[in-house]
Amino acid sequence: MRSWLVAAAVGLLLAGCSTEPEEPSSAPTPSESPTEAASAEPSETATTEPSANPEDRLPKVHHPVSLPALMRERPDGGRPRITATELETDAYARHQVVYRSGDLTVSGVLLRPRGPGPFPGIVLNHGYIDPSYYVTGQGMAREQDALARAGFVVLHTDYRGHAASDDVPDLDRETRLGYTRDAINAVEALGKLPYVDDDRLAMLGRSMGGGVTMNALVAQPGLVDAAVIYASVSSSYLENVDHFTRPNRPEAVQALHDRFGTPREAPRFYRELSSRTYFDRVTEPVLAHHGEVDGTCPPRWAARTQQLMRRSGVDSRLVWYPGEDHAFYARWQQSMDSTLDFLREQFRSNR
Repeated sequence: MRSWLVAAAVGLLLAGCSTEPEEPSSAPTPSESPTEAASAEPSETATTEPSANPEDRLPKVHHPVSLPALMRERPDGGRPRITATELETDAYARHQVVYRSGDLTVSGVLLRPRGPGPFPGIVLNHGYIDPSYYVTGQGMAREQDALARAGFVVLHTDYRGHAASDDVPDLDRETRLGYTRDAINAVEALGKLPYVDDDRLAMLGRSMGGGVTMNALVAQPGLVDAAVIYASVSSSYLENVDHFTRPNRPEAVQALHDRFGTPREAPRFYRELSSRTYFDRVTEPVLAHHGEVDGTCPPRWAARTQQLMRRSGVDSRLVWYPGEDHAFYARWQQSMDSTLDFLREQFRSNR
């Protein structure tokens, strides 16, 4: 059920990657077993005190650029508008579309299965691809085709600043909050299509898009019925900055520090950009896939995220793939079969 709609009625809402690696890194081994239930580190989940005011039950906003601020934004995605039809197959039609994300126009691709529907819907959040050469719908071509053939209406968002989307300053993309808004609003837009069943909605993110997906889950609980993440980045914002941005785009790190302060100067600011801080807000089941020899997103990140999700009460499952790197080649079909089984089971249980 899209429980955020009910929450809105009572005032609770007042206010990645393609098969190309994100950025190169060495391949570490997992530091934690996926079966471990706890670690020596304290929980990183933020909690809130009970209050008579529904908005007070949300984490306090200390900075307008933060996940707590995003939690107070009502989803505002306009119905997708077709701008071109790219192709038609025996199973689906693939269209270029635009939709509204707040005050911005965001582009993407929409795949509609043959038939009247209503069909389940899924939003795809791609991983990092340099916006200077990204083209609409790039990334996750295998997932787009497989999901559409399985009877899902697929909306693959380009994100702001990509392809035909409205442009934004480089620094505004670095926090990933804008991408998260675009993913949230893509779900809202998808649910407005007459041939989509808005009680059967899901989200799937790869690499950086896995991080975007986790952000969306903590920002808008109940927005979707289930989520899947592939080869995800860390649920810690600073781990991603140190691993990807600092060695490859040091000027972007300096710009972050100039605008928001260093992690030493403003630790709370960076903590409030990390989805793991708010895992206690996640209400949807989560399936994660990760290769044991992923050289781009270290397996230890997936293990740690799984531990923290389970500790916070999230119905989450992490599946390891021996011999698989970031791109998921040999066992990708197995992972997709597992994904489809997972989504169909969640949709059945919600009826």
